[in-house]
Amino acid sequence: MTIRPLPPSFFEQETVHVAQALLGHSVVRRGMIFRIVETEAYTQDDPACHGFKGNKGRGATIYKSPGLAYVYLIYGMYHCLNVVTEPEGRAGAVLIRALEPLSGESLKTHGPGRLCKALGITKLEHNELVLTQANSELFLAEGEPVPDSHIVTTARIGISKAQEYPWRFYIRDNPWVSVL
Repeated sequence: MTIRPLPPSFFEQETVHVAQALLGHSVVRRGMIFRIVETEAYTQDDPACHGFKGNKGRGATIYKSPGLAYVYLIYGMYHCLNVVTEPEGRAGAVLIRALEPLSGESLKTHGPGRLCKALGITKLEHNELVLTQANSELFLAEGEPVPDSHIVTTARIGISKAQEYPWRFYIRDNPWVSVL
């Protein structure tokens, strides 16, 4: 089986579209493959986005090249993995909320903090890592696209601003989704 990374052009698209389109594709880490089963979108015009107030501070990464990892720390203890979207100079990112293990041992990957802990993803080691190269220790790979009829759209969770935006997407009836 050939594992091909998703090309940078996949991430140059509109963030909400990328968040839906990532479902069914994979995160590859240390030879293990995980199916993406839940995502959330964040855009430059979104008050919950780290790039909402401009290209500075921790949100500066999401103004960079599409396909980069944006890893940040929440509550001083949990890392979150995002992928930068939109053309360079426009902020956008998709939070990877849950993964289904497809190979290797079964890890706790239902939730953004849990999946980063299970996969050993940290801001120090992985922020701004290129996620579109197969020789990278962490990359996003082609998988099986999910039919629209199997995608559930809901409001985002775990945030205090713009919670009502219907920009959380997950695969219907998947047991690895973080919160139903």
